[in-house]
Amino acid sequence: MHLWQATVPFCLLAAASLPGATATAWGFTDATVAVQPKGAGVNGGFKEQFVASKPLSRPVSLAGADTLRVTLTAQEGSSAKRPDQAFLLLKDAQTGLDISYPFNAKENGKSRVELTQKDLPIQFLSLSDPVDARIIIGGFGGSAAYDSSAFQLSIDRNPNEPVPTVETQRYGKKPEIHHIFKESASNPPFIITLAFVAMVGAAIPALAGLWFFLGANINHLPSALKSAPLPHAVFLGSLVAFEGIFFLYYTCWNLFQVLPAVAVVGVVAFISGSRALGEVQGRRLAGLR
Repeated sequence: MHLWQATVPFCLLAAASLPGATATAWGFTDATVAVQPKGAGVNGGFKEQFVASKPLSRPVSLAGADTLRVTLTAQEGSSAKRPDQAFLLLKDAQTGLDISYPFNAKENGKSRVELTQKDLPIQFLSLSDPVDARIIIGGFGGSAAYDSSAFQLSIDRNPNEPVPTVETQRYGKKPEIHHIFKESASNPPFIITLAFVAMVGAAIPALAGLWFFLGANINHLPSALKSAPLPHAVFLGSLVAFEGIFFLYYTCWNLFQVLPAVAVVGVVAFISGSRALGEVQGRRLAGLR
């Protein structure tokens, strides 16, 4: 045997034993595909495991109200890891149409994706043959990505329901829209209104008693009206006018009617109140209060 023939196997074994000589690749383990009918419960419906090296031999049927669920644990080499990209790719071999659904992947590599017929494009709903369901897993590192078929997905529709088309959904007749407007705000019941009026009326005697208790001097009323009758009368009338405006707002007025009236009465109350307080201050400075 020649020397070079004897050294070739040795060199190959040495190269394979070097660190980094064997590139890692993405894959998965603990993969299951399940189809859960509506109202079937947690463990109801179809469920089967599959491996990366061998796709399922029979198609998986997805009916109109079913939910397709694919779960797996992504791996980089032999360790579970969250991939940068993980998709379930549905592809029609005849037309070349495809659509991908991203997995919801966790840090420990556990990934999950769910979909129903409502999530599929309209073009897929009219297909008679099963579509290829592929799993794609990859990352931004040097590991090779995984891209292989996992199972065939048969989209089963109710034969009594027409297959929607792009034209009818986009440009077809839409159902009539009935607008439901919010009802206008109404006043509280009359009984509640009377109850609050009674509480306010009952507070007036208490306020008057507290006023006398603090030392109100009614004897100065004639002198106050004699010194400045108009400011005191107008100021008191403006307070009554405020209450009348609030009553009209409660019964029939709106906000745009209330604001101008409040502005006018407010200016009148400010001017007359200043004059009335000036008269009170004059009596206080004269030592009459």
